[in-house]
Amino acid sequence: MTEINSMVITHSKASIEDMERSWNGDLEEVLWNLYSNEFVHECVVMKTCNRIEIYVVSPKGSSVLFNFAKSMSFPLQVVEFLDHNESLLHLLRLASGLESMIVGEDQILGQIRDMYLLAKKTGTTGRMLDTAFSKAIQVGKRVRTETEVNRGSVSIGSAAVDLAEMVLGGLEGKMILVIGTGEMGTLVTRALAHRKMDLVYIANRTFRKAQDLADSMGGHAVRFENLAENVQKADVVISATSAPHYVLKRSLIEEAMKGRERDLLLIDIASPRDIESSISQIKHVKLYNIDNLRIINEKNLAQRKEEAKKAEKIVDEELCLLLKQYKQQKADHIVSAIYANVYNVRKQEKERAVTKLRAYHTMGEIESKVLDDLTHSIVNKILAEPTKVLRNAAEMNDDELLDVVSRLFNIDKTPERNDDKCR
Repeated sequence: MTEINSMVITHSKASIEDMERSWNGDLEEVLWNLYSNEFVHECVVMKTCNRIEIYVVSPKGSSVLFNFAKSMSFPLQVVEFLDHNESLLHLLRLASGLESMIVGEDQILGQIRDMYLLAKKTGTTGRMLDTAFSKAIQVGKRVRTETEVNRGSVSIGSAAVDLAEMVLGGLEGKMILVIGTGEMGTLVTRALAHRKMDLVYIANRTFRKAQDLADSMGGHAVRFENLAENVQKADVVISATSAPHYVLKRSLIEEAMKGRERDLLLIDIASPRDIESSISQIKHVKLYNIDNLRIINEKNLAQRKEEAKKAEKIVDEELCLLLKQYKQQKADHIVSAIYANVYNVRKQEKERAVTKLRAYHTMGEIESKVLDDLTHSIVNKILAEPTKVLRNAAEMNDDELLDVVSRLFNIDKTPERNDDKCR
């Protein structure tokens, strides 16, 4: 049976080192690599700083994903393989913020939408994944409208600031250096703007972006080439760039710490990491990364426990509606194919009858329309009851009847691949 299967690698089982070792290539390359498999009819790939998720529509989804995980060198002990219903439940929970490291975070909903739209633009989605992701986005919005699960500090950026505040016992009067002006860096600076402190923003090679962010948040922009001297002045450095290499290397931190007695707190929320891990061995340096944010998640989860219950109830309701929608689609596919076949026969036979009648009588538009209406009505009346039976069978999970009807009318239940797209 062709259904949705998924493989999930998340912060719940995998460390940041596992994530870095498990990823090769950009999203589009991985999409095409997966879609090149003859058994994959649709696919969506998602990658964030603390999760990798792959969804496929395939008659052999579990084996396809298992082999794909091995080919991509994913550590299998941290991979979860989900069947159709499990995949749909997980996706709805994910969009609602219930599966995030920071429970209730809003960023995941935008990330789901962006990565789904990339797959759609690339041409690797179809009706099944379109239905699932459209529903997930709708459910994510509903949860945030009807509950307060996203109240307060609910992003990795704000969690990094909370972590700094917890480690230092407060941030008032501290010198904070933020490296990166992308989405995550913006979230960090937004969270910092509500605290009493001096702020410094660093652009990743683009000083103008640092100026724009500093102006909007009431901070100060500094040049990236002066990174070493600004690290030397800072009490806290939060790094959140999208660089493919280390931004803070051990040699730079060793130079910055010469003759320094006060501690330097480094928090790395980039993926791949911005800060070389051996820096933690330097005296007076404390290094934290995404894995250390779990403690903030536990705190947030306790605060949002009641709101999370409300969100889970919404997810359960919407999952039932989604499963019912898929059942209807299964029957509708068969019904549409039957109608198309029978209507084709109706058209051919009507035209043959008109040709024969014209040999004996003059046929005008009225006579032709009468025949057209007659044959149309006959088809609809004959197929009305079978249509009800098929839709009821789908709702009752009677796959055996659906399979028999598909074979009887020679209907291919496998979704068509969109192979007209080119890279």
